[in-house]
Amino acid sequence: MKARLPLAGSVARLPLAVSAVLVVVPLLVAVFGPFVHLEAAPGLPYSSQGVLGTDGLGRDVLQLLLSGGRTALGMAFGAVLIAYIVGGLIGLTAASTRHRWLDEALIRPLDVLLPLPSLLVISVVAVGWRASALAITFAVAMVNVPTVARLVRAAALDAASSPVVEALRMQRESWFGIHLGYVGRAVLGPVAADIGTRITLAVFLVASVNFLGLGLSPTAPDWAVSVSRNREGLLLQPWAVLAPAFMLVSFTLGFNLLADRLVHRSRRLVEVAR
Repeated sequence: MKARLPLAGSVARLPLAVSAVLVVVPLLVAVFGPFVHLEAAPGLPYSSQGVLGTDGLGRDVLQLLLSGGRTALGMAFGAVLIAYIVGGLIGLTAASTRHRWLDEALIRPLDVLLPLPSLLVISVVAVGWRASALAITFAVAMVNVPTVARLVRAAALDAASSPVVEALRMQRESWFGIHLGYVGRAVLGPVAADIGTRITLAVFLVASVNFLGLGLSPTAPDWAVSVSRNREGLLLQPWAVLAPAFMLVSFTLGFNLLADRLVHRSRRLVEVAR
């Protein structure tokens, strides 16, 4: 019997609805929050003015909370989407090719990026293109491409070399029809198992770069920037730090638990079907 930490076990047993709420609340704030405009005049730094008070620049904390999720989560989701598009195409091509040299040419260059610390690579890019959300998004995507490509390649190898694929080739099916249609279905399971961890990691990397002051402008409405900017006034106005920090922790914890729960449930359904 495997020993499990009491805390880890209790967290893992959280109801599915609780995990969903942990994800949905920050997600709704990130999507719809920027469209909500509160009539809040600038006040004194770290004051109790407004529902959640003001930050170190006298800005309304609630307004910053509503506006800060678009970059915090949007950049992470965009990076993961780019990583799966680029890495997925590389992995499918490497798995389906009949030429070993092409497989090596596609996968080996990506091995150079694997040993590099992700946060270091993203920080260098962020410093070079200061305050560029697009540059940070592409940097986070770039450090995820090698692992995604290897994952997709490993998952697609058996299906890509199956007799079904040979038959489809003889019928002159298109490359996209074969590999996105038939082979792609074999990749869906591993991708579903990986996506929760991948998005959580992307949120962590984006937040870390912004928290360290290497990403977005120090005055940008972003959850991680708000935590970094106002941490010195934690005792004076705790909501300026705790509110955005809660949103980040809630989303990453909930999304990871939700993805893990859904993967386990799908595996049980597969076992029952067998």
